[in-house]
Amino acid sequence: VQLQASGGGLVQAGGSLRLSCVVSGRTFSSYGMGWFRQAPGKERMFVAAISRSGGNTDYTDSVKGRFTISRDNAKNTVYLQMDNLKPEDTAVYYCAATTRVVAVFSRSYEYWGQGTQVTVSS
Repeated sequence: VQLQASGGGLVQAGGSLRLSCVVSGRTFSSYGMGWFRQAPGKERMFVAAISRSGGNTDYTDSVKGRFTISRDNAKNTVYLQMDNLKPEDTAVYYCAATTRVVAVFSRSYEYWGQGTQVTVSS
């Protein structure tokens, strides 16, 4: 299973970005998907997760109401729409796949993408 994340970049505070993660290798719909982020000098943290069918989602409190996770099983892709970005959202963002229906802990994810840098300027 391979995950390829893209869509990061530099944006001003209040702006938006959409991250994408394409999954190849096995049936995409058999994986719960998640996004995590890691800021410099900090641990990798959970951001959002979506169930295999897309019917259930979960978010860390700091992004609720600003970020939206979604998936298109026909395109083997999971998205993270990020609106009203803040400087504290600056991090490398990773997508991950789990054989569980859905998960919020990084240890539950078996497969990881390479990460995409998001930088939010004030």
